[in-house]
Amino acid sequence: MSDGNNERLVQIESALAHLEQLTESLNETVVVQSKSLRRLTQQMDQLTDRMAADDMKAAKDNITKPPHYGG
Repeated sequence: MSDGNNERLVQIESALAHLEQLTESLNETVVVQSKSLRRLTQQMDQLTDRMAADDMKAAKDNITKPPHYGG
């Protein structure tokens, strides 16, 4: 193998190693963000449920019975 080809092969291997490292780093970032998104979605669902329950309670507490309603 000529020196030019050998040098080119080393450059290609170096670039490939860099790309593999970058891919692994990006994959780790995606995993962390996925976990965070899942947790935030769960929290948002809980808050939405709580707000709906609070709204329902407030609506029920705000209902006044008409005077002719015997009680």
